[in-house]
Amino acid sequence: MFMGEYNHTIDAKGRLIVPAKFREQLGEAFVLTNGNDGCLNIYTIEDWESKMEQLQHLPNKEDTRKLIRKLVACANTVEVDKQGRILVPTALREHAGLDKDVVLAGVIDKIEVWDKDRWEKVSSADDIDDIAERLADLGLSI
Repeated sequence: MFMGEYNHTIDAKGRLIVPAKFREQLGEAFVLTNGNDGCLNIYTIEDWESKMEQLQHLPNKEDTRKLIRKLVACANTVEVDKQGRILVPTALREHAGLDKDVVLAGVIDKIEVWDKDRWEKVSSADDIDDIAERLADLGLSI
């Protein structure tokens, strides 16, 4: 399980340090792709393969095809260099608006990579009590 929040910077060449704690869980190579709400997602190879297996068994409908294109066409297998960095491809940096200050957030089965300003907006939920109440209707209690 991934958890925690880490602040880093992305350099002009698009290199980003992956925190050591995350690198230990990810292994030598992992998958970087588009995420929801304007972030990027990092998956272990095993989790990525499991998700691809699930996608292959969905009905061949327009929404399925769109989701597959959004996730798979832009996905990259990345490897960490000796300094603990990965190279984030230009298209993915543009999708997430990554310019300099970046937040890596562990969110259970994946790591989200955010532009710091976007992260502050999405993570400053003033209505957390309302959200928790709605999720309680689904059987979740926190």
